[in-house]
Amino acid sequence: MSIKSAGEITDQTYKKVLAELLYQLGDDDFVLSFRGSEWLGLCPHIEEDVAYSSITQNTMGHATMYYKLLEELGEGTADELAHARPKEERKNAVILEEKNGEGGYMDEPRYDWAFTVVRNYLYEAAKKVRLDSLKQSSYSPLANVAKSISREQYFHLKHWEVWFTQLLSSTPEAAERMNIQVERVWQDFGDVLSLGPSGEKMTEFKLIGDEKTLAEQWTKQVEASFEKAGAKIPEGATGSVSGNGREGFHTDDLTQALDTLGEVYNLDRAATW
Repeated sequence: MSIKSAGEITDQTYKKVLAELLYQLGDDDFVLSFRGSEWLGLCPHIEEDVAYSSITQNTMGHATMYYKLLEELGEGTADELAHARPKEERKNAVILEEKNGEGGYMDEPRYDWAFTVVRNYLYEAAKKVRLDSLKQSSYSPLANVAKSISREQYFHLKHWEVWFTQLLSSTPEAAERMNIQVERVWQDFGDVLSLGPSGEKMTEFKLIGDEKTLAEQWTKQVEASFEKAGAKIPEGATGSVSGNGREGFHTDDLTQALDTLGEVYNLDRAATW
């Protein structure tokens, strides 16, 4: 089965499940891109500031592509989907909405670079696995978007992989800081690897591969990086101790992110820019 446009969809269950998947993909990139933007001017050195800014812009562009596909399904405009939906409707994984650290961007930011490196590397590894699967999606517009995003995402993954392996194998202090964050992110990474309550239907409709296989591919990939750094991968499966974002559970950190991101948009939603 291959569906070439939103207009060709006749099965309403297929349409609903497709929308659910697109919300997960778009919301993940959207909120992590915001957390990336909060590092502007605060990165460890100026070259990283430029590189991370570029990655963040690209990632927001990826979210826009998914929201545009939702727009074609009649879910609302991309701006509405990005800014006007309450946090209870968001499908992003909880670990991606967490603040970068103590303080705020305008008020004594004391962000944790080790947390950012670990979160971004593990996420980009999961994103690659998903994109590789989405290239075979039964919904051709989604497969085409996956192919387009993959060209940039390859470099994003390499960027964070270098940081991840080098810091893990660096000084004792760096390794200790990284290992603390690895344990922290690992116990809350479960919903990144989850397809939510409609996961089986997504696979049945051949929109994306099955959750178990995708998780195994992710584990194999990150194991190689731990081994390269001479570090041990955490024992046991990833968890979701802070809740499952695929089921609509979120923290106050997401409220802060959405309020900040939508501050101008919400001043006048009918304004023309």
